[in-house]
Amino acid sequence: MCMATNIELGKEGENFAVEYLKEKRYKIIERNARKKWGELDIIAKSKEGTLVFFEVKTIGSPMSWVSPEDQMTRSKKKKFFKTAYGYANAHPEYMDDEKGFRCDVLALTKKGKDFVVNHYENIS
Repeated sequence: MCMATNIELGKEGENFAVEYLKEKRYKIIERNARKKWGELDIIAKSKEGTLVFFEVKTIGSPMSWVSPEDQMTRSKKKKFFKTAYGYANAHPEYMDDEKGFRCDVLALTKKGKDFVVNHYENIS
């Protein structure tokens, strides 16, 4: 798969993820929040009021040799957490002192025109 196709698939996956989250009653705060130390794909508030940072990983075929979950390497997790902590500290207005925040991964596999979603909450 060429780079342009990977980028397009990633954007399609993120767009799908936003609609998926809205259906689950998340309120989208920001998309593709870029900071000098990293990027956050989606920032949202859960229906319970928890601030949630989402990393979206998308593959184009269930027959791929790598799953979307496999794309979340140790170094990517470290960068994701660092960026989430930085964002949370810079935006206390989104934080609920009792609920704090969490980091989730949405692993998407495209099957035809649809996506299969695996939502991993509060990854570590």
